[in-house]
Amino acid sequence: MEFPKIDEIYKLLSEKLEGWIEGGITLLPNIAVAFVIAILFGVLAKVIGNVSGKIMRRTFESRQIAGLLTSIIKFIIIVAGIFIALDFVGLKGTVTSLLAGAGIVGLAIGFAFQDMTENFIAGIAMGIRKPFEIGDVIEAEGVFGNVREINLRNTLVETFYGQLEVIPNKILFRNILTNYSYLGHRRIEVPVGISYADDIEQAAKCITDAMNEKDYVIKKDETAVYAESFGDSSINLLLWFWIRYPGTPSFMEVRHDAVTTVKNVLDENDILIPFPIRTLDFNAKGGDKLDAMLSKRQESNNEKSGNSNCASTASDN
Repeated sequence: MEFPKIDEIYKLLSEKLEGWIEGGITLLPNIAVAFVIAILFGVLAKVIGNVSGKIMRRTFESRQIAGLLTSIIKFIIIVAGIFIALDFVGLKGTVTSLLAGAGIVGLAIGFAFQDMTENFIAGIAMGIRKPFEIGDVIEAEGVFGNVREINLRNTLVETFYGQLEVIPNKILFRNILTNYSYLGHRRIEVPVGISYADDIEQAAKCITDAMNEKDYVIKKDETAVYAESFGDSSINLLLWFWIRYPGTPSFMEVRHDAVTTVKNVLDENDILIPFPIRTLDFNAKGGDKLDAMLSKRQESNNEKSGNSNCASTASDN
């Protein structure tokens, strides 16, 4: 086996080094300009990042979302500066390779962490749309309570039972969500039954007038009582009225006071809230009351007893 001579190896390396040095000297002005471009874009990214960061923190409730969007803006500016600098040096192929590699890596990460990515994107989308804010009362997927924190991947809700529920953002983004705080008011419904002997219009007027005297009732012209249905032992009414929500007094305190008020006003106007009444009818076709049937049964038994005595007397004779 023959080995190349040392002189030939030295000559080959020398030619390569000389070519690289000459190319570097030729590109030296471009390299210097590229460094200046990269530095300028770095400073620009910092300035724009600070300005956009203040705007984002005012716009979004979540500091994480604001910080993320600010970082994305700064990253885009820096990457753009690096690509421009590389292109200025003449490394267009490197720029193309980096872009292709970034796309492939992003696609692979998206497939590998699909669930996390979906929650992440949903968190950003909700931060922009803002369907709710920290402190709002929301209900979604069986969770009902106050929003305590909004993160990039999930939202923390404190229920009225004292538990802290962690809800993935994709669930809040894809499903029906009720925000009780958005409009600032809420309607309360209180069912009540009155006897069939009482006047419905009188009961409705008494209840409406009593409720409109309450300070917590708003939209007093919309306070109303409607006849809902016929019950087993009562006419079922439904009271509607509006309150500020959330606010003071609380929802439970208002509903408690409303039920108490309805009970008192009906008592004052001698309107009966009936107990359940059951009438037992043993006749297949209906129409006979229990006391009448018992009386008939007693008379029948007496007649049978009298006939039996008469028969016994005749036999003795």
